[in-house]
Amino acid sequence: MTVLKHLAAAVAATLALSAHAAPLESLPTSGALVVVPAFGEVRHVNDQATIVLSVEEVDKDKSAAASRVNQKMKQGLDIVKQEDPQASLKTQGYYTYPVYPEEPAPVNGQPRKPRVPTAWRVGQSLQVITTNLAGLPKTVAAAQRLLALNNLHFSLTPETTRKLDDQRIAATYANLNERVNSIAHAMGRKVGDAVIDTIDFEGSGNYADRVSVTASRAMAAPAPPAYGGEVAEPSFEPGETTLQMRLVGKVRFK
Repeated sequence: MTVLKHLAAAVAATLALSAHAAPLESLPTSGALVVVPAFGEVRHVNDQATIVLSVEEVDKDKSAAASRVNQKMKQGLDIVKQEDPQASLKTQGYYTYPVYPEEPAPVNGQPRKPRVPTAWRVGQSLQVITTNLAGLPKTVAAAQRLLALNNLHFSLTPETTRKLDDQRIAATYANLNERVNSIAHAMGRKVGDAVIDTIDFEGSGNYADRVSVTASRAMAAPAPPAYGGEVAEPSFEPGETTLQMRLVGKVRFK
């Protein structure tokens, strides 16, 4: 009974203190400077393709290998120009290097014999940038009669990217306004009490453009034959690009 009496007394004292405790007050926000990050993005279907075509030859005679590469690249260039006259072309990555036979590791103390190449490997690449996506499968299939498709990349043209800047800025600024509204509500303030002090479009992540090729693919194709063989057209899906922007706004409450 004594224990119960003491417990009851403690509970009563606690309730009495709670009854006289001061109510919880909100922090003063007058003059507060709030840093608000914001984010926006826009999406657009890709309207440009960059492909890399290549040719490689291996021969004991370096001159013969180089000659075949030069001939096939010239013919490949003519094919691409005929299929897509508006495409931007750039040859690149010409290489010539020897091919050596496999040799056993030298025995300790014995000098390695001079290595003699058994063949020469010669190759060259061609970069093609085009906006003719409808004709791209036909262009690639025609080029694959002589050249190999090494890489394919879809993106937005510079003109489209510039046109999307207005939408990207507007989306990011709208997100800033949404967040300021939410913050003002949480602080028990009116949005009209907030004044934008600074907007930094660069300091919180800069422009973060990235290509999101959602369905880009090329059907597997055999190595190109020596000359003239027909190649079935590959299948491509350009996908879309997501352009992102981040900003930091500084908002001061009156």
